[in-house]
Amino acid sequence: MRYVYMGSIALMAGIIALFKVQNLETVTVTLLSIDFSMSTSMMVLLIYVLGMFTGGFMLQLVRTLMRGARAPRV
Repeated sequence: MRYVYMGSIALMAGIIALFKVQNLETVTVTLLSIDFSMSTSMMVLLIYVLGMFTGGFMLQLVRTLMRGARAPRV
């Protein structure tokens, strides 16, 4: 089973490296009249990481609101 995990990790690393090599074009992003230039793959990675953070925060907010709604009123 260890070889299956190692093979899976190697395959994923290869796919990520291929994605990085094939997306070297630069993209310009404008936010509040500030221009950022970065490669397409870095922008995709940044959006993915920001989505993980905001999704985690939203999930925690919903859990907190649900606990508050279930709490008995005194």
